[in-house]
Amino acid sequence: MSARPGTLDSSVDRRSWLRASSDYLRTPEGHATILGFVGALMLTFGGFGAGSVRRYDPLLEDMRLSWLRFGHGYALSTLIIWGGVLAMIIAWVRLGRSAIKGNVGLNALSWTVPVWTAPMLFAVPMFSRDAYSYLAQGALLRDGFDPYAVGPVVNPGILLDNVSNVWTTTTAPYGPISLLLGAGITTITGDNVIAGTLLLRLTMLPGLMLLVWALPRLARQLGGRPTIAVWLAVLNPLVLIHLIGGVHNELLMVGLMVAGITVALDRRHVAAVAIVAVGVAVKAMAAIALPFIVWIWMIHERERALAEDREPATPLALFVRTAGAGVAVFGTIFAAASAVAGVGLGWLTALSGSAKIVNWLSLPTIMAHIVTVGTGWFTGLRLEPVLDVTRTICAVVLVGLLVWIWWRSRKTERDAVMGILLALVAIVILSPAALPWYYSWPLAIAAGFAMSTRTLQILVGLSTWLMLVFQPDGSIGLYTFFHVALAVVAAIVAAVSVRTVDPLRLRSVSEKTHAPTEQIAEQPTQATQATSERHSSPL
Repeated sequence: MSARPGTLDSSVDRRSWLRASSDYLRTPEGHATILGFVGALMLTFGGFGAGSVRRYDPLLEDMRLSWLRFGHGYALSTLIIWGGVLAMIIAWVRLGRSAIKGNVGLNALSWTVPVWTAPMLFAVPMFSRDAYSYLAQGALLRDGFDPYAVGPVVNPGILLDNVSNVWTTTTAPYGPISLLLGAGITTITGDNVIAGTLLLRLTMLPGLMLLVWALPRLARQLGGRPTIAVWLAVLNPLVLIHLIGGVHNELLMVGLMVAGITVALDRRHVAAVAIVAVGVAVKAMAAIALPFIVWIWMIHERERALAEDREPATPLALFVRTAGAGVAVFGTIFAAASAVAGVGLGWLTALSGSAKIVNWLSLPTIMAHIVTVGTGWFTGLRLEPVLDVTRTICAVVLVGLLVWIWWRSRKTERDAVMGILLALVAIVILSPAALPWYYSWPLAIAAGFAMSTRTLQILVGLSTWLMLVFQPDGSIGLYTFFHVALAVVAAIVAAVSVRTVDPLRLRSVSEKTHAPTEQIAEQPTQATQATSERHSSPL
């Protein structure tokens, strides 16, 4: 009896895929992939006891596992979580060394993303309780309230019970698409927190997929390396653990923003503005890219006119035309999203709610702490009034800085994208408040540029430190000296490990990598290309 057409081919393809996967998993890069997967599993299991758990969890009680949340059980859960975090950081750094040397291909790194992400899809919210706020705000819209006028406190129930106390009276600071997602999820799941959290994570996954798609293209356009871009801005534990584990809508917003920038560089300007507009309707920060996309659009229009032997329009006329078209596209999409959600622009005033966050990740808070600690013993100054002053000063500086960055970014495409990066860095540093996952905004743009190994080491150290300074339950560890000191040590070791295997000399032999200190070229050598192809299996 003859086989059906295609059956033999599919069987051969399947065996080939399995063989390639098996070969890859036996390489050092494959070992790192497995280690990261184990770390993600540890995070998930440890999170049931020490993550940002529900205040009352009948599921754990029914499973006789509520002991994980108290006493020795809580300590054990905490150790498992931190062990998982460190395992993922170690695995990430190892893959980074291989990516710098060209020993791992883009295909392998891209398939590592779902391998590391999958376990965390089933975890409780990690390092933040924001997921509960998203669900409670969505339930407000579902139940006929205006989330831009009232906080979750007006809608008592299980969802409200799990919202952080500081946000119960705060109106929603997110765009209409965020509210629509929350309303849709809570309509499907009701007040089931577990099902709601799982669905909420799934709605963030398109952002991750967009990053995996867009970053290699952005890197090629900016002269960077696609493998470095995916490794630095997607596989980074700061990104995966906080944005997937923490269930933050930053993931969807950043994915849309980077995709929009990439499409703009591909000369599809209307589509670029539309994509970024959707990102703004998720979270306002994506809007920072729009004025710079206008510069990219103008540059392309001038180039097209010259290619067609036409006289380019004057800069003012060209700006009015492109900016006007961009505003029309943005306004149409945003107005449509707001109309569907049945809300207005009240979320803009709710953005000031971030002022409730006080930690020294932002420059205004650092300045206020320096003033009060340095002079408090003889002036009696308290933090709050000083913080109001430092935040005002930094806000004025930020506005002027953003205008200057935008104006100086008008000459080339590269300048425009660099302007977006600098603007995001300025916002994170000078804003009234900052949280670790805010640094994923500029990191996603920076990943597209060619960087020296020293720069990559700095970014690895910073990412590691930011990953470690919050507690798994969402509380801040920045005011605990021992916690911060351990995070600093881990960050230094991670940074050194980008170039040096076993910097603490825990093995008998310490092996040096030979990554160049000069800028990483866009294309690897023929030898590294061959090696990369060998390690570009689907896993």
